[in-house]
Amino acid sequence: MKLNRTKLLVEPPASATSDIAFILIVFFLVCASVEPDKGRAQVLPRAEPEPQKDKQSQTIDVELTRNAVILNGNPLPPQIFRKSIELKLADKTRDEDKIVAVKSRKEVPYSHWMAVTGIIEDSGGIITMQLEEEQTVQVK
Repeated sequence: MKLNRTKLLVEPPASATSDIAFILIVFFLVCASVEPDKGRAQVLPRAEPEPQKDKQSQTIDVELTRNAVILNGNPLPPQIFRKSIELKLADKTRDEDKIVAVKSRKEVPYSHWMAVTGIIEDSGGIITMQLEEEQTVQVK
């Protein structure tokens, strides 16, 4: 017994191809849009291949809290912080000596962080940011 088979060719509707092409164009335009980041450009210091222990200087540590600025462990109001950081950076001539490590807590407002880093840059400091510290805990 022989069955009659009919071959049905199914074509996608022609109206769907233009919709798909339009969606793909929009997708790639959105993904490829380049908008410059807003904020202040910062030059981060590069790491030295070999640390020189005899010529290394003490890095200035600045920690930001919601209301205060802590300079090397001493909390200071913003007016005194500007004078203190200018005095600490005044006698430094090499770029390696002008590095200021800025640590920020999560609750610090962005405007406070921008104001403090602006003071450091205006005083001649080079800002490096410390995001998190890793600690090794040994359990005995």
